[in-house]
Amino acid sequence: MTASVETLSSSPTTVKALTSPLGIEVWHVESDVVPLIAVSFIFEGGSAHDPKERPGVAQMLARLLDEGAGDYNSDAFQERLAARAIELSFNAGNDAVGGSLKTLVKHADEAFELLRLALAEPRFDPDSVERVRAQTIAGLRYQQNDPGVVATRRFFEEGFAGHAYGRPTSGTPESVAAITRDDLVAMHRAMIVRGRVKLAVVGAIDDERLSGLVDKVFGSLPEGGPLAHVEPVALKTNDKRIVVDLDVPQSVIRFGTNGIPWRDPGFIPAYVLNHILGGGAFTSRLFQEVREKRGLAYSVGTSLVSYRAAAMTWGYTATKNERVAECIDVIQSEMARLKNEGPNDEALAKAKDYLTGSYALGFDTST
Repeated sequence: MTASVETLSSSPTTVKALTSPLGIEVWHVESDVVPLIAVSFIFEGGSAHDPKERPGVAQMLARLLDEGAGDYNSDAFQERLAARAIELSFNAGNDAVGGSLKTLVKHADEAFELLRLALAEPRFDPDSVERVRAQTIAGLRYQQNDPGVVATRRFFEEGFAGHAYGRPTSGTPESVAAITRDDLVAMHRAMIVRGRVKLAVVGAIDDERLSGLVDKVFGSLPEGGPLAHVEPVALKTNDKRIVVDLDVPQSVIRFGTNGIPWRDPGFIPAYVLNHILGGGAFTSRLFQEVREKRGLAYSVGTSLVSYRAAAMTWGYTATKNERVAECIDVIQSEMARLKNEGPNDEALAKAKDYLTGSYALGFDTST
C-alpha cells in the first residue's frame, strides 16, 4: 500500500499532508538543503487530565520517556542518542504531551527506532522514577521563592479556581512525592496513543521512506479510547487584585482578561490588536507608556493564550514596590483607551506591516 499525499497552500514553503498506509497523517515539508530531519509531535491530552489530587503526572511522564526504554536502561538509552548526535526531548502542557526529534538523515532509522521505544516501551525503572522525582521536587522548592513563578501560579489558581487549568502543571512538592509508578503507567496508556497524535516532519526525506518510519513508530501504538471531557471555562476576573507577600524589593505583576481562542474568526484581528497593545516589544502602547514615558518597568508585554477549553489575553511586568499601584493604573488606562478608541490608522498599518514582514522568519530553520 502506498501513502496518499495532498499538497496544502499555507506557509512560505510547500506543506504536504501525507497519510501513511496505517492511516497516520503527517504534515511534511521535504527539503534537501541540509541532511537533517526534524520531527515535532503532540498527543492531545496533557496535564488537564492529571489526577485532581496529584497534579504533575503528565510532566513527570514526559521527563521519564527518554529515561530508559525497551532493553536499554537510562544510561544506555542516552548513550545511544549521544553516539549518533540524536536530539530527542519530551514536554507536557495543559492540553498535550509532545516532543521533538532531530537527526542526521544517515541515522534516521536508529533515531526513529529510539523514538518508537521511548513512546511504546518506556521502562519507568524505580531508580529513574526516584531520580526524576527528586529533581522535580528540588526545582519546585527552589521556585517557591521565585516571585515570577509564585505570581504566575497564584494567577492561575485564582483565575481558574476549581478547574484543571488552575492546578500547577508541574505539581507541588507534596503531589509529586505522592505520584506512583501506577499513575505514570496509567497516564502513558491513556495519553500516548496513535488516535490523538499530531505530527509534522521537515527535512531531507521523501514521502515513501517517511511513511514507513512513521508507521513503524506511531503505528505500533494502541489506537486509544476517549479522554475525559475538559469543561470550557472563563477566566475569573472581576477587577480583583491579589497581593502575595515576599520580602523582595521589586514586585512582579501578572494580569489578564478573557480572550479569543485561535479557532475564533476574530483571532487574527485580536492578534493584530494585541501587537499594538503589548505584543510589539518596543513599539507597543504599554512599552511606550510604562517604560519609555514613565520608567516604571524594564519590560512589559501581553500575549494571546489559547487553550483547548479557555482563552485569555495575558500580561506581565515588574516594578519597584512603591510604584506598583501607578504601574497597574497605567496598564488599565491604556487597555481601556484602546478598547474605547481603537488604534489609529498609522498604528494599525505599522502592526500589519511588521507581522506580515516577520512571518516568514518563523520558517528559517527545519526545526
